[in-house]
Amino acid sequence: MAAPSALPTTYSTLSHLECSRDGSRHDADVVQGTSPAGAPLLARYDLERAAATVSPADIATRAPDLWRYHELLPVRDPAHVVTLGEGMTPLLDLPRAGARLGVPGLRMKDEGLVPTGAFKARGAAVGISRAAELGVRAVAMPTNGNAGAAWASYAARAGMGSLIAMPVDAPEITRRECVVAGAELYLVDGLIGDAGKLVADAVRRRTGYQDTSTLREPYRIEGKKTMGYEIVEQLGWRAPDVILYPTGGGVGIIAIHKALQEMRELGWLTGPMPRLVAVQADGCAPIVDAFDAGLSESTAPADAHTIAFGITVPKALGDFLVLDAVRDTGGTAIAVSDDELLAAQHTLARDEGTWICPEGGACVAAVGQLRESGWLDGSEDVVVLNTGTGLIYPDTVAVDVPTLPVDGRIPGGDDA
Repeated sequence: MAAPSALPTTYSTLSHLECSRDGSRHDADVVQGTSPAGAPLLARYDLERAAATVSPADIATRAPDLWRYHELLPVRDPAHVVTLGEGMTPLLDLPRAGARLGVPGLRMKDEGLVPTGAFKARGAAVGISRAAELGVRAVAMPTNGNAGAAWASYAARAGMGSLIAMPVDAPEITRRECVVAGAELYLVDGLIGDAGKLVADAVRRRTGYQDTSTLREPYRIEGKKTMGYEIVEQLGWRAPDVILYPTGGGVGIIAIHKALQEMRELGWLTGPMPRLVAVQADGCAPIVDAFDAGLSESTAPADAHTIAFGITVPKALGDFLVLDAVRDTGGTAIAVSDDELLAAQHTLARDEGTWICPEGGACVAAVGQLRESGWLDGSEDVVVLNTGTGLIYPDTVAVDVPTLPVDGRIPGGDDA
């Protein structure tokens, strides 16, 4: 697959790719997977040129989407941008929830409002755009649901093909999103790792397909890092004290950490880094186990399970990067039960009127646990990430209400 013949130098300051294990440099203008060491590749930019080219004041004048940060994104030519209007999701104050949890400075970055209903649209927008720019004909990936729906939709938007494999237990709505976007979809009687093996085999046998599995291509991170840029911009170019992120494959927390590092080098962010918290579910908590044990990598649990399906990842390729991000910022890793995360999901809807995904519920539940333990003292500015809309997970809410006859009467009132 050939690189573009002419590479504009004003839209992106992309320089090269770097192995996350050994720091070796790799060509950013050919299709790449992982490094020769089998590690994720990270996009690097000429940050000195970026700082001289654009400022926060310039960014403030741009359209409210993630492409407002295009100098720090990998697409070299704006003609190759594939977009459905993703980005600049609201950063909501949660006054009643914060008061109840003892954290008055609680906010939520609500990714349920992006196209396809989940934060995965960010990674898909940038990943598909760069794949199209490099001449990829079709993408292939395993998914727990939301990522496949997003990549299928953006592939369709770009006029590319998509091959998606997901566990049979993945949310049904995400299957429908893939099908309606024209994806070649397969269900697998197993976990995401089993789906990944099937996808890897298919890619080896198909010409022009790129494996876009989590962290097996470099640009999903770049789309997701814009969550970090947006949080800082929305707070007036300052960082919160703590950011909690639901962690499965770990791309989001790795990406936010990368964004924070870039902004500090650009001079757009000063002061201490926010403490990053990796949130998992009790039934699948390899990052938490590794963090507690002081290890640099995780071990897959024997029986991974949680209702928060998006974080059911027994062994993440970038687990060492997640642990680095948490430790580098003085953060922590914490697991909550399915009962706790569902309770948090329901209570937040009653408190604030927002129906979040169970993974977001895990973050809200984690805030309560961290406040009770004293890790949070209640004075902090805390941001939780809600990574998708609750509408994708209708089975998390049971509807058990009365059915009235047409000539019936709703109870209550002054004459009851």
